[in-house]
Amino acid sequence: MAHSALSSPTWSTQTAFVLAAVGSAVGLGNLWKFPYITGEHGGGAFVLVYLACILLIGLPVLMAEIAMGRKGRGSPPETMAKLAKENRSSKLWWLLGVNGMLAGVLILSFYTVIAGWGIAYFVDSLTGQFVGIGATEAGNHFKALIADPYQLLLWHTLVMLFTIVVVSRGVKSGIEKAISLMMPALFILLIILFGYALSTSGFTQSVNFLFKADFSKLTGESVLVAMGHAFFTLSIGMGAMMVYGAYLSKKHSVIKAGIWISFADMAVALIAGVIIFSIVFSNNLTPGSGPGLLFETLPVAFGDMFGGWFFGTLFFGLVVLAALSSAISLI
Repeated sequence: MAHSALSSPTWSTQTAFVLAAVGSAVGLGNLWKFPYITGEHGGGAFVLVYLACILLIGLPVLMAEIAMGRKGRGSPPETMAKLAKENRSSKLWWLLGVNGMLAGVLILSFYTVIAGWGIAYFVDSLTGQFVGIGATEAGNHFKALIADPYQLLLWHTLVMLFTIVVVSRGVKSGIEKAISLMMPALFILLIILFGYALSTSGFTQSVNFLFKADFSKLTGESVLVAMGHAFFTLSIGMGAMMVYGAYLSKKHSVIKAGIWISFADMAVALIAGVIIFSIVFSNNLTPGSGPGLLFETLPVAFGDMFGGWFFGTLFFGLVVLAALSSAISLI
């Protein structure tokens, strides 16, 4: 979405900008990484460290990127070049913008693939393929998917086509319209699944796993993990927020937008963690991280519980929406 010579197009409202930015921030890291690293690094103790990293490091950088984008009104390289010229700094600052764009391309390269996996599992869950599935079968099912180049190419192509079409239609007709539908849908799915999580036997255990503070597990590595995840989950350092900021009207507050984006991203991560581990623990399964958690462990849980096909379909719909809303910001 790195357009040059931006002038007239702007987000219709600050809410539209915040929804788009939250869509960029809320992604796969919220669903398969944050919940697990929180439990592994001291639960509530890690949450406090992560919150500190967000507030003291992530939020200021986020607001700076948005403000720089609004000032430059161009692609990241153009924005950096313009700001460097205005401040009589080195012309080489534009390379920092290029570096961010390259990072975005690298992230997009795997985001679209995993979004394709999500669509495949959404269809599989909808058609009842996970009903009664065991751990071995679930593992084989996932291995079969990633070993099938034609199926992977199909889903990946659909994701890329959707993303390209949305971005090519511009800010108001493309991104804003898509996000105005996708993000409310994501929040509705999140609320429904959280309501279900409240009724499971594993809810209390999941809350303890995520929020019970164990400061003995906090190490220097924990701080680095929290800091790294804060940067990744807020989509900073890759040019996305700078480009979104380029379309932000001067009458809108960068500070308020940054706070809302950070709060929403944190809330989604915590709620998603409660949902995932409530389902995992209520089915006496071992929590994991990464693709194994979403595509091997959870299908077993959905396949063994009442109404699992329905809640599984909702969950993988959530995965797809989270991945797509992030992918849109990376082009």
